[in-house]
Amino acid sequence: MDPVVAALGFGLVLAVVLWGVFGQDSLDSTTGTALTWVIDNFGWLFVVAADVFLLLAVYLALSRFGRIRLGRDDEEPEFGTLAWVAMMFSAGMGIGLMFYAVAEPIQHFAAPPPGSGVSAGTGGAAGAAMQYTLFHWTLHPWAIYAVAGLALAYATFRMGRGNRVSSAFVPLLGERANGRPGQAIDLLAIFATVFGSATSLGLGALQVAKGLNLTMDVKDTESLEVVIICALTAAFVVSAFSGIHRGVKWLSTANVVLAVLLMVFVFVVGPTVYILGVLPSSVGNYFQNLTTMATRTGAFIGTEWLGTWTIFYWAWWLSWAPFVGTFIARISRGRTVREFLVGVLLVPSGASTVWFAVMGGSALRIQQTGEADLVAKTAEGPESALFAMLDAMPLYGLTATVAMVLVALYFVTGADSASLVLGSLTSNGSLKPPSWIVVIWGVLIGAVASVLLLAGGLESLQQATILVALPFVVVMMALCVALVKELRDDPAAKHERRRSRPRGLFEAVRVTVGEDAEPETYDRRHGGI
Repeated sequence: MDPVVAALGFGLVLAVVLWGVFGQDSLDSTTGTALTWVIDNFGWLFVVAADVFLLLAVYLALSRFGRIRLGRDDEEPEFGTLAWVAMMFSAGMGIGLMFYAVAEPIQHFAAPPPGSGVSAGTGGAAGAAMQYTLFHWTLHPWAIYAVAGLALAYATFRMGRGNRVSSAFVPLLGERANGRPGQAIDLLAIFATVFGSATSLGLGALQVAKGLNLTMDVKDTESLEVVIICALTAAFVVSAFSGIHRGVKWLSTANVVLAVLLMVFVFVVGPTVYILGVLPSSVGNYFQNLTTMATRTGAFIGTEWLGTWTIFYWAWWLSWAPFVGTFIARISRGRTVREFLVGVLLVPSGASTVWFAVMGGSALRIQQTGEADLVAKTAEGPESALFAMLDAMPLYGLTATVAMVLVALYFVTGADSASLVLGSLTSNGSLKPPSWIVVIWGVLIGAVASVLLLAGGLESLQQATILVALPFVVVMMALCVALVKELRDDPAAKHERRRSRPRGLFEAVRVTVGEDAEPETYDRRHGGI
């Protein structure tokens, strides 16, 4: 264990928990004031950073660096493709997909984004709703994860360093990456991971509590939400002791199977033909307007909407980057750079596109046909949206139960994965940190989620995420520089460059004419021997 990083990490996170317990109003007002300042002055930075990660991920996937293997040149992948994708997907955004699958499209439908040029409640608003939902949940977030994960996987398995964020900064810091500067980077990664994960766990608790309220008439209170966090944290502890090859792997696979079953059910019994039309239309709108959406700041439309949606999402993904990046790196040993980037960037993005087309498309159709007033239900709280849509379909009791189980499983796998990463960060990059450290981090994440929910609910969760992500976005931009510098120095990349370089026009080569002939020089200038 790294005593400095562990002590400071535990101590500062515990201090925030105690602040929330004994000064809820103070915590809420302080974060609210700080949030306004951050969005007004640095909202543009989040937008630019997200674009940089996407461009870099695409460039590296297509470049000569793609053949470099994350490990020895002859090493095979540690996990099969299905398990690899399942764990990556569950860690990346499992709870968020459940929470916002219906809520985000419906909210954009009721109040279209500024500058979209459509009226609320129209077909144009439905198209804009799906377009912005895909923008927030597909290529950009997974590009952030891909760059972070690639840098960490390369440093860990190719270069043989510890599995911690500071290991990727050796090209820039040299030996100082193992000293105080490296410890400072790891501490920032710890704070980002704790608060980013706490946000997701808080969303999960809100949704499970609402599901219990709607299906079993259990009163939805803050106390119930805290009890849910405690119960699921206890389940996580059991999973944590089983390790990554059993607990996380099995639960992640179960998550994917249940999510696919729920999605197929909604597709079959819902507006199937409408969904089939939503999918290509939404993808087309997304790519057609990607440049405009990706470069929009608050300069012309104000920062209020961006702060609630795009900037919050970019901050959320950035705060998750050390956690998801470290976890994806941990499970990607033996894969090539190109395989890693294509898998991380395209497979989850494609799956998210289908998920939102089915769930969000069904919700929009139900709203437009008047089968249910999902706009009103979502206005009561985003956590109500998914259950309100399922209530408009057959077998509501069964599907609502499956949805709650899914959120609970995502909670456990998310806490498990985040705690494993935090354990590595405070154990000098160990791939198998001590179980007691992992459990302590899991309990602290649950405590932070509880405190933020009690302090201000969903709004407080969003505020904490953006505030913690601000200093870490600078670290992530530096990480991009370190990654490119190290890849350029890799012998495999240099060999690939020499092999692919064309011969010069006047370069002489030796050829042999006949079995017994002496080699002669062939000069391309004269076309003869």
